[in-house]
Amino acid sequence: MQEVLYLHGFASSSRSEKAVLTAQYFQTLPKVRLRALDLPYTPNEAMAVLESALAAPPTAIIGSSLGGFLATVLAERLGCRACLINPAVAPHKVLANYFGAYEHPVLKQRYQVEPVHMSQLQQLMPATLRDASQYLVLLQTGDEVLDYRQAVHYYQGAQVQLVPGGDHSFVGYQHYLPQIAEFCLQA
Repeated sequence: MQEVLYLHGFASSSRSEKAVLTAQYFQTLPKVRLRALDLPYTPNEAMAVLESALAAPPTAIIGSSLGGFLATVLAERLGCRACLINPAVAPHKVLANYFGAYEHPVLKQRYQVEPVHMSQLQQLMPATLRDASQYLVLLQTGDEVLDYRQAVHYYQGAQVQLVPGGDHSFVGYQHYLPQIAEFCLQA
C-alpha cells in the first residue's frame, strides 16, 4: 500500500475544495491511501503533528501554498517525492503582512499570527534542494497571493509546469489530478 500525504495551505483544512477533490480522485486508485491532516497554525506545532503522524516516510506529499512549503520541508527530510501547487517559497516574508487574530471559517478555530511564527518558518526553510527532480511544481501566473517567479527560481531543476492565468486556488485543479497521481506514484 502506497501512502500519499496531502497538506493544505494557510487558513485552510482537509475539507478544502482541493483536498476533497484530491481525496476523491485517489480513492479510485488501487493500493493507495491518501491522508489529509488538519494542521495547527503555528509552524513548529504543524511540523510536530506531521512528524508524529508518520510512522514511515510516505510515497509522496502533495502540498498547496503553505502546505507546499511544509511538503518541501518534509520531502527534504524524508527523501520522498513532492507535488506542489502554487507553493509558498519564503512564507515568513508573505505572512509577515498578516499579523493578528483570525478565526477559521470551516474549523471554527481561533488562531494568532505572530512574529515568532515568521522566525520558525525561516528556520524550517531548506536553503537548497538536494534533488530537484523529486518535485513536480504546478504554478499559475495569475496567483494573486504568491509571486510564481519565486517558485520558478527556487525549484530550478524540478518539473515545473507554468500555467498562464488562473489564481492562487489553482483554477482547473481537478484536471491535473491524473498527472499529480502519476508523478506521486511512479517508482
